[in-house]
Amino acid sequence: MAITYSITEAQAKFPAVVRESADHPIAITRHDKVVGYLLSPERMEAIMETLEVLGNPKAMTAIRDYEAGRTTFHPLSALDETDEG
Repeated sequence: MAITYSITEAQAKFPAVVRESADHPIAITRHDKVVGYLLSPERMEAIMETLEVLGNPKAMTAIRDYEAGRTTFHPLSALDETDEG
């Protein structure tokens, strides 16, 4: 859950708010309506990676197959056996 600051509050303590965003998202409001978020770079990268997976039809098919129990896992050593053969 994001902690919320008004634009005025966020401006008044901007350095502290930026440091705080390293631990959790910060919601910025204007007239009690959220108008933006301040996120750590790590959280933003995680969101972008998730969006890339969700936008990849092959990845989504693989995830659905896994969830349905239709996935078979093999040890990494199996790759060596196919390269030699």
